[in-house]
Amino acid sequence: MSARLITTQIIDQIIEEKITLSKALNNNASFKQAGKEKALIQEISYGTCRWYIQLEHILNELLEKRIKKKDSRLKYLMMIGLYQLRYMRIPSHAVVSETVNTCKKINMEWAKGLVNAILRRYIREADKLDELLNKTEKIKASHPDWLIEQLKQDWPDEWQSILDANNQRPPMYLRVNQLHQDRDNYLMKLNELGIEAKPTLYSDHGILLDQARDVEQLPGFNEGKVSVQELAAQLSAELLDLKPGQNVLDACAAPGGKSAHILESQAEIKSLTVVEKDPNRAEKLSATLKRLNLGATTKVSDINDLEKWWDKEKFDRILLDAPCSATGVIRRHPDIKLLRTTEEVSNVCVLQETLLNTLWQTLKPNGLLLYVTCSILKQENSNQIKKFIANNSDCTLKIIDAQWGVDTGYGRQILTGQDNMDGFFYACLEKK
Repeated sequence: MSARLITTQIIDQIIEEKITLSKALNNNASFKQAGKEKALIQEISYGTCRWYIQLEHILNELLEKRIKKKDSRLKYLMMIGLYQLRYMRIPSHAVVSETVNTCKKINMEWAKGLVNAILRRYIREADKLDELLNKTEKIKASHPDWLIEQLKQDWPDEWQSILDANNQRPPMYLRVNQLHQDRDNYLMKLNELGIEAKPTLYSDHGILLDQARDVEQLPGFNEGKVSVQELAAQLSAELLDLKPGQNVLDACAAPGGKSAHILESQAEIKSLTVVEKDPNRAEKLSATLKRLNLGATTKVSDINDLEKWWDKEKFDRILLDAPCSATGVIRRHPDIKLLRTTEEVSNVCVLQETLLNTLWQTLKPNGLLLYVTCSILKQENSNQIKKFIANNSDCTLKIIDAQWGVDTGYGRQILTGQDNMDGFFYACLEKK
């Protein structure tokens, strides 16, 4: 199967079936067998999602009448063609030829003339069409209206830079396993292999690669000497202030990056309990710990069902990496712009509040709960924490004294793109 056909199938699943990009790629058997074409499929899939709103507008300007819903794959085929013409270095004649030929593979050979005409017209009129993209912020930035309005409300001085950052390709960060070696030694190994990299500012174990690479190219990856983890996510372990002999809980723990970092950072904690309700994600969590040769007590359960997983022994430290809108990681998951809704954000806020109230019962006096999201929306972050503190007299906010992010008064917010990090929120809650 051709790369364009596979990509058309993937975009069709995302839009028509509301499946995430990651899941659509993982579910596509042809993608798994695509070999060298995998990189091309990923580039077109991620890029088309990133610029979908803009590409759809351009296509509608080029069409005399809209594509019927029953012919949706034809629409997505033309959109991936437009993406290649606008954002990739593939010769125009090759893009047109490959896209037209794919019509037969989606059983729409009758549309060859239409696809050829639309793409060639775009090539001729690209400059004129570009002028139309400034009509609205939605089209210019390729973001849904609801998200743009929320960012304007939450971050009136930074919303435009956030939109710009969301449309950039994300950097690739590593976390060196300090149980094996220090960062300087690993940087030397990368240098010997000709892999350009540099140490990060805010994590003593973080490394920024000059460009994204397959993990198989990373020395010692399979032996657990290094992990891929975004820099903002690496801040959790230090903020937990881990000590020997502590009982630690990682709630909503999959895929296990933060759990592993806890064990790497403080090998003498008494225990680490990790809870994940999704069995498939729990398997990924176990695989992460196994690769790193780390051990934890794993519970496959809904965190709110205390009777099912909690043995009544309270925790000194709790990491709540809460379910959220993930609006801080759009540059890594551009399909969020297409799939997320305001209703989902409201629902997840209710879940976050429930999780906080549930886990607070399991925290020892003088213990610390670290609340984390990869969201940049205040309703999930500072507003959520403000409400929780107001409703719990035994809760105090521990100030995070750091050079990164913005102090919101109820936790510290990293906005997408700040110091080349993803958008994350942290709040340290102490129990009196």
